[in-house]
Amino acid sequence: MSLYLGLDTSNYTTSAAVYDSDSGELIQQKKLLPVKPGQLGLRQSDAVFHHTAQLHAVLGEVLAQIHPQQIAAVGASAKPRPVSGSYMPCFTVGENTAKILSAALRVPFYPFSHQEGHIAAALFGSGRLDLLTETFIAFHVSGGTTEAVLAKGSGSGFSCELIAKTLDLNAGQAIDRVGVMLGLPFPCGAQLEQLALQNTVPIKTHPKLKGCDCCLSGVENLCRKLFDEGRDKPYIAAFCLEYIRQALSLMTEALLKKHGSLPLLYAGGVMSNSIIKNSFTEKYNASFAPPVFSADNAAGIAYLTYCKARES
Repeated sequence: MSLYLGLDTSNYTTSAAVYDSDSGELIQQKKLLPVKPGQLGLRQSDAVFHHTAQLHAVLGEVLAQIHPQQIAAVGASAKPRPVSGSYMPCFTVGENTAKILSAALRVPFYPFSHQEGHIAAALFGSGRLDLLTETFIAFHVSGGTTEAVLAKGSGSGFSCELIAKTLDLNAGQAIDRVGVMLGLPFPCGAQLEQLALQNTVPIKTHPKLKGCDCCLSGVENLCRKLFDEGRDKPYIAAFCLEYIRQALSLMTEALLKKHGSLPLLYAGGVMSNSIIKNSFTEKYNASFAPPVFSADNAAGIAYLTYCKARES
C-alpha cells in the first residue's frame, strides 16, 4: 500500500488529505479559520497564526487513520496560482510543514498551486480524471478568486492560461458581504443559499460583461438598496445568487464562443451552490465537484502528489 499526503493552508481553511493508491479512496480533514462575528475576513498575518495553531490537530486526525510509514510522498499548496510571482503568506504554513514531514519520512516533496488543487479535486470528485491530460475550461469561483482558465493537463498538474476574470469583487466576497448584511455568520455561502431557496418571487437581473470579464461589485450595491427598501431576506439572498449565476453564465457563453466547445469544469466554494450547479449542469453539461471537494481542501493536492510520484 502507498499513501500520498497533501496539505492546503488557504484563506479560510486548514486541510489535510491522504490518497490511497490501492483502494482509490481519499480521506480528508479540514477546519475553518476562526473569524469573529460581523467581520468579513482575516489579515494574512492572522491567517498564518491560525493555520500554525490548528494544522497539527487537522493533520493528526488524518494520520490517526493511516500508518504514516506507508506515506510515499508529501505535497502541499505553495502558492495561489500556477504562475510566476503568485504568492500568499498563508500557504507557507502548509508548505513548510510538508517539507518537514518529507525530510522526517525521507520521501519526496512536491509543491503545487492552490488552484491546481481545486481543479484536481473537482476532476476527482466528478469522475473526470480523463481531463488530467486534456485541454478544458475551468472556472475557479471562491471568496479569493473568480476567474476562468484554459487548463492544459500534464498528468500531474496543469498550465492555466487566464481567459476571464472579475474586474472588481470576487463572487464569494459578494456573497459574504450580502450575507453579513443580512445577519448571517461568515462565511455565508451555505446559509445564504438556504435563505434564497425560501424565496418564491420571480427575479430578473442584468449583469454586464466587458469582453469575457464580469463586474460583481454592483450586486452588493443593489442588495443594499433592496435591504434599505425593506425587501425580505429570502428575496435579497436569491437576488444576490441569481445575479452571480447570470454573470457566470454570460462568461461561460462568451468563452465557449471564443474558444470552441471545450469541456467545462467548475470548482471553488461558490460552485457548491445547488442553484448555480443545477442550472449549469442542465444547460452546459458541465462537471462540478461534490460539495465535500468544492470548498478549499487538500484532496486535490493529495491526488496530484500521487500523480507526480507515479511519474518520477
